[in-house]
Amino acid sequence: MRHAVIMAGGSGTRLWPLSRADRPKQLLDVVAGGDGVPHSLLAEAWDRLRAVLPAEGIWVCTAARYAGQVRAALPELRPDRLVLEPVARDTANAVGLTAALVADVDPEADLAVVSADHVIRPVERFAEALRTAFDALADRPRSLITLGITPTSPATGFGYVQRGGPTGRPGVTEVASFREKPDRATAERYLASGEYLWNSGMFVWRARTVLDALADHLPASAEGLARITAAPAGPRRDTVLAEVFPTLPKISVDYAVLEPAATEPGRVLVVDLDVDWLDVGSWPALASTLGDDGAGNAVHGLSVVLDGAGNIVFSDDLGHLVALVGVRDSVVVHTADVTMVCPVGDAERIKQLLAAVQERHGPRFG
Repeated sequence: MRHAVIMAGGSGTRLWPLSRADRPKQLLDVVAGGDGVPHSLLAEAWDRLRAVLPAEGIWVCTAARYAGQVRAALPELRPDRLVLEPVARDTANAVGLTAALVADVDPEADLAVVSADHVIRPVERFAEALRTAFDALADRPRSLITLGITPTSPATGFGYVQRGGPTGRPGVTEVASFREKPDRATAERYLASGEYLWNSGMFVWRARTVLDALADHLPASAEGLARITAAPAGPRRDTVLAEVFPTLPKISVDYAVLEPAATEPGRVLVVDLDVDWLDVGSWPALASTLGDDGAGNAVHGLSVVLDGAGNIVFSDDLGHLVALVGVRDSVVVHTADVTMVCPVGDAERIKQLLAAVQERHGPRFG
């Protein structure tokens, strides 16, 4: 059977002060839907998968402290399809834990791994690419498949996937190499060559295959995950999970599995995903999902901007007005307990700002 897991455990610190440790960005109603009603990134990820899979085939992996919020946001999610990490141990272990639990109920499971951090349009193209990836997996059951985004600019904030040889299936090629985030000149060269795609961080593989790959390349995690699933489902497994999971080596699935596997010719494949794709990891990224005031400002909530442009203005208090005059290229965010202002060009420093806030005032504002 075909399954998919939505990875929804991040805390979204670069969207502070809206995104907090107890209510992260993927659970916030910040994305405008076709009906104009805001909804969460998690709900949007669920709806994308429902275009391909039945509800019983969709899993969600998140931090244990978000369990109640995820259940409330996704009423169709089966209780036994919610995977709860007791602590964060990076994506290799989150993916591995989900794969182990999926394989425990369906040893022959095909598993897609997608993120709750993305806005992807149109949904129909995403669904088509995901079906293509599942079909390619049927051709090559031992393969590890990544979805590569057709690049639209020489972006320096994404990793890249280099296409290799053909597979015989349209839109699917072997992976020649993975490349880290490049400098501007290198990114321009990648874009001009037509050989490279943005690494989306979304994958399709057999659940058992990724567990075998972890056994080859990250045996400490593979052994720990095997101990967890060896315990009977229920309180006993929860106890073993709480004991074992925090001890697993912290590493991403790209470093632990994909990059080593890519040295084996034909083992890793990439499916072209030609969509409008937004990784909502910062205020400038989120801005493109917000409304426009007609003067070049991205806005959410009550706001007035006089003689200003290029601003991102966000208020989650419907009764609170944010008013700016003569302000340009700034991020202004109002919440019930924090007002944050910074130049758009310094938006990547918000994580640093949050650390300073917590150092001076403790965790209450985090």
